[in-house]
Amino acid sequence: MTTTDTASQPSASAPLLDLQALVVAVRRRRRLWGSLALLGLLLGAAVAVLLPPRPTAVTKVLVAHKDDQPNDTGTLIRTDVELLDTTRIAAAALRTLGSRENPEDFMRDYRGTGLTNNLLRIDVTADSDAEAVARAKALADTFVADHVRRMREAAEAESKSLLDQRNRMRKELAEVNSAIGDRSPDDEPKASASIESLFARRAELDSRIAEFDQRAAEALTGTPEVVAGTQIVDAPHAVEHSLPRAVGTDAAIGLALGLVLGLALSAVGAVVADRPVLRREIAANLGASVLAELRRRPRRSARSWGRRRTRAARERLTTTLTRLVRGSAEPVSLLELGCARGTGLIALDVAGALEADGPVVVVDGLPGTRLAGAHRGPGGPTVLSGERATAEGHQGRRLGVGSVAPGTAWTDLRYLGSRTVLVVRAGHGSTAWLHTVARQLADQRIAVIGVVLIDPDPRDRTDGTLWDGPHLARRVPGERPKRHNGGGTSHAVQAVGEGRLRAERPSMPAATVPDSDQEAR
Repeated sequence: MTTTDTASQPSASAPLLDLQALVVAVRRRRRLWGSLALLGLLLGAAVAVLLPPRPTAVTKVLVAHKDDQPNDTGTLIRTDVELLDTTRIAAAALRTLGSRENPEDFMRDYRGTGLTNNLLRIDVTADSDAEAVARAKALADTFVADHVRRMREAAEAESKSLLDQRNRMRKELAEVNSAIGDRSPDDEPKASASIESLFARRAELDSRIAEFDQRAAEALTGTPEVVAGTQIVDAPHAVEHSLPRAVGTDAAIGLALGLVLGLALSAVGAVVADRPVLRREIAANLGASVLAELRRRPRRSARSWGRRRTRAARERLTTTLTRLVRGSAEPVSLLELGCARGTGLIALDVAGALEADGPVVVVDGLPGTRLAGAHRGPGGPTVLSGERATAEGHQGRRLGVGSVAPGTAWTDLRYLGSRTVLVVRAGHGSTAWLHTVARQLADQRIAVIGVVLIDPDPRDRTDGTLWDGPHLARRVPGERPKRHNGGGTSHAVQAVGEGRLRAERPSMPAATVPDSDQEAR
């Protein structure tokens, strides 16, 4: 037999973000992100129907450049796009159309896009398809004419510059020829070197003059290729608009945006609210084991098997709580957090089961809820308010029903019962409030013998049972609890002291109340 004391061992640090709890919390908020996704879907479809796109025409222009290079990164076509979006092009197109519209306003109705290094697409919107096609044609013709004019002016300017340099060299060549002609063969021999330099200079000038003539001719020769290469390759035509396709596209985009927004809001809200959902978190924060679970009843259960499953789950829960109340020598109460109406009905079911042992009085301490008005069959349990129960002093077993929601009068809970079962709705109370409940009940010396979890997550497989849960026999301070294991005894995993947290058992599952055959298996 060995003794293990983990009081001196450091407790495992809690993760900064519990991914499993976050996923469960987001899944439980499926109404939020599902509603936002549906809203986005409807808004997208409404936008497509109520705000259809304006009539649009499109055309494509092949733009040839004199300085085209195979490794061009698209600089030239981006320059053409920016030139298209200028008031000069817009004003010239409007003059062709005979329109007095402001060029700045017209520039908002068209857009140029460079598809490749030499292919430009022009999209134009208007009030009708015919007007859009006419504007696209005028804009494309204006751009082509402007591009050709600019290329010709550039070629002519380059050719003129080359010819000017050629003419200057011709004048210098004439001066060299005149200097050579003034020399006579009878000059002194020392002047022969000067004559040779003049001849070399004349040869150089002749070569450069021929070069400038060739370059000037090439500058003008490339212009026809640019002019012929710049043309409209796709005639302006109206773009067909399909309403069903637009509705489907916009609805899908709205659905995706709404879903992403809903998931983000759900995740942020779950982190900020810090409301435990998993069994292990609720058990650890309250310091008590989860004894049973009860799934939330469907609002509209049209199937008989669904109603039978819910009824069977409630019967199993009633049996579990009845066994606890019968085995307790002290008065027991049910204290709710987030499920007042359901807790009252559970209390009435337990009281009805306990009537076989004798008279039962249900002390109603729920705020704003009157169990006495609940529909019960003849001979049901007696339901009294807290004041009447104290004044009349009925004989028999007492079952208190109260609340630990914010605003609770903690000192009154002692009169409902010195031992209690907390009926907690998963994800309702924050971590701070669960700690407050556990501390206040300890201050009032009310022993928590277990927790009933309402509306748990269906996929929650975490353990909600503690090694030293308070449902065990009460012991004096400082006494170590014992547990049986194979006929022998050993001390508990962690000693219980003033203000010390209880350790969670990682393997033993909580006693749950399944509501389906699969859960039962």
